[in-house]
This record gives sequence, structure tokens and C-alpha cells, in this order.
Amino acid sequence: MKKDITTLSKEEIKSFCANNDIRSFVSSQVYSWIWNKSCSSFSDMSNVSLEDRSKFDKEFFINSLDVDVEEESSDGTIKTKFKLHDGNFVEGVLIPKNKRMTACISSQVGCSLSCSFCATGTLGLTRNLSASEIYRQVVYILKKCLEVHNQPLTNIVFMGMGEPLLNYKNVLRSIHFITSEEGLNMSYKRITLSTSGISKMIRKLADDNVKVNLALSLHAANEELRKKIMPIGKSNTLEEIRDSLKYYFSKTKKKVTYEYVLLRDVNDSIEDAYQLYKYTKHLSSKVNIIEYNAVEGLEFQKSSFEKTEKFIGYLLKKGVNVSLRRSRGKDINAACGQLANKN
Repeated sequence: MKKDITTLSKEEIKSFCANNDIRSFVSSQVYSWIWNKSCSSFSDMSNVSLEDRSKFDKEFFINSLDVDVEEESSDGTIKTKFKLHDGNFVEGVLIPKNKRMTACISSQVGCSLSCSFCATGTLGLTRNLSASEIYRQVVYILKKCLEVHNQPLTNIVFMGMGEPLLNYKNVLRSIHFITSEEGLNMSYKRITLSTSGISKMIRKLADDNVKVNLALSLHAANEELRKKIMPIGKSNTLEEIRDSLKYYFSKTKKKVTYEYVLLRDVNDSIEDAYQLYKYTKHLSSKVNIIEYNAVEGLEFQKSSFEKTEKFIGYLLKKGVNVSLRRSRGKDINAACGQLANKN
């Protein structure tokens, strides 16, 4: 059975060359084709001899993505359903806003955390994505951005399907290629990793000095409510998460973002706003209030305009650094996991 060459390091490719009578410099050429040029076939490696290409092709395949379905919203949001080599599906989204061009990418096929308001949570977890499968989502969305808007991506958010910190090794490897000259050479400052709150992995991010921005999907600052809508709260308490975020900040000095989806009559009262203020005030941070995209088959709805205004107004009076993120792609399958879940 052929092996996925994108899982190999540069040294491992060099070792393959040495063992198969291929000149050493070819390893660098092949590596560059895979990552810097995002090549999906050995036959496209024009500066590698046919004989050497044949040796690689006999032993390896190049893990790549195919576009299965693509939907474009009237607000410019483009959602792509990618088909993986094993027949599974994930999503990537291009979100344009003025001159800010954001790619929202997935890290897993499905998700094991089963947040009750999330379309991806209904899928369960099938498997982790490889570094290449994560990276090539960015490559595709970057090309789409240049094609449609004639400008490059400005930001990348790991806020698509899956929990990035439960696919730690592959997520970090993908970030390496996104930020390295071997890949897209983007700045770490442009990347945000969003987690539902895996305390020990937040600490590991700090210890490993990972330079990307960190966002916590909070959605409730009340322990019982959070456990109810986010089962991860049963194994990672709010206190444990807050302690890990304090540790992260002490090591990195990077401001944390709290994400809070407003759900009608669930977490959108003034009491909920007060609890959110209390939870976030101990750390240099900002709060993103997010409008909910309704998911077919789930009971949750977007909070009313009046409640949203009151909620944000309360936080502003308390001096919280807060902003509202409007829902995008309302006329397409906008909720995370919704398009991949179809058919």
C-alpha cells in the first residue's frame, strides 16, 4: 500500500532518495513541490526526471483535497466542502469583510465534543486531519481569494470543524508550513487558534511557545449552563480553564479572545452578561459576541436584536473590550459543519 508522502519530513524524503539511487538534491525539489507549490501529482514535478518521479510514484501518494460543493452567499462568504482521499468531507470558508480576508479552516473530520448548538457536534469524530489536509484548505482558499477579490488572505482562523488542540501535532505542523518560507510565509500574528477549553493543552501551547493568537469558545460563564450546552465543561471546569489561560498569558504575554455565541433565552440575559464580565475581568482579553447561525434540527435560535444590544451595552459599561461578530452566509449552509453534514 502506498504511503502519504506529506507525512514525511525532509530528512525522511532524503533517506528515501539515498536508498533508491536518487540524487540527494532531488529530495529538496520534491519537498518544495509538495509544500511550496502544493503539487498534487508527481507527474507535475517538471524538474524531476521521469525515472525519479516513477520511483516516488511507486511508493507514495500525495494527500490532497478535491472540491465537492461550493456555495457563495450574497454577502460574499464562500463555503467549500472538500472531499478527502478516503471519501470523508470537511469545510473551509472564505469570509471577506472590507479589506480583511479570513480563511476559516477545519482540523478534524467531525468533532468529539458534541456542543449542543453546533452542527459539527452532531457528526461525531471520524478522524484527525493530516497537516497537509489542513494546509491545503488554506492554499485553496488563498487562491480563491486572489481569484475573486484580487488580494491575498489577511487572516486564518482554526474555527472550522473539530477541536484543534485534540489534533495538536498536525495542527502545529500545518501552522509551520503556513508561516514558513517552505510554504506560504504568512505571519503568526495573522493566525488564531480557537479551542473549546482543553486546559492541559492550553498550557502546552504556552510551554511550546506557539506564537499564534488564542481564542476560547466560552459561550457560558456559568458552570452548570456550560456543562449543559458544552459537555467538555464536565472534564475542564471554568476555574481550570481560567488558570490555564492565566498561565498562557504569563508565558506568552498574548491577549486572549473569548468567543461567546448568543443563544436566545439560553445565555443572553443581563445575569449571563454579568457572569461573563466576572469571568473575563481577571485577564487582559477581548470578548467577541457572535450572532448564531441556526442549524436545521437543533432547537437553538439567534438572540433578539434588543437582547443583543442590552447584553453588549452592559459589557461596555463595565469596561469590557467587546465587539459583535455578525453572522455571515445566512443564505447558504453557514453554520459550522452544516454543509459537510449534507448528504
